[in-house]
Amino acid sequence: MTVNIIAAIARNNAIGNDNKLLYWLPNDLKRFKALTTGHTIIMGRRTFQSLPHGALPNRRNIVLSRSQVQYPGAETFPSLQEAISACSADEQVYIIGGASVYQQAMAFADKLCLTQIDDTPPQADAYFPQVDQSQWKQVSCEQHPVDDKHAYPYSFVDYTRVR
Repeated sequence: MTVNIIAAIARNNAIGNDNKLLYWLPNDLKRFKALTTGHTIIMGRRTFQSLPHGALPNRRNIVLSRSQVQYPGAETFPSLQEAISACSADEQVYIIGGASVYQQAMAFADKLCLTQIDDTPPQADAYFPQVDQSQWKQVSCEQHPVDDKHAYPYSFVDYTRVR
């Protein structure tokens, strides 16, 4: 099994405000869909509740919730460890948020798939954990300038864990 973390982060590691994404970047959304379709996505309850149409199609949706409430189109587990244990050895797993789930997953993730946005938002209440450069090696960086659909420059940056 490969555990991947996927997130869009601002310069100050901000990822959200009021349970909403900070940025609308069509190319980031396309990349997210391309990477996660056909695989397992694990998210916290609030992240699931923020999805506009519920469970994401063509993916195994897993929601972390201590209350064990069932969410349509998703499996529920009380902890990240139990969710990971329920995945098979050949699964590609993507951790999609929120902040506390990212924090827990950093200890054992194999890969980071980050969209780094060259901006600092005026308001944020959720942050991505610091990436310890001694633990992670950057393996690719694809830079994109501002254009008619993207108000900020951004980069797709992938890291693998240093073993």
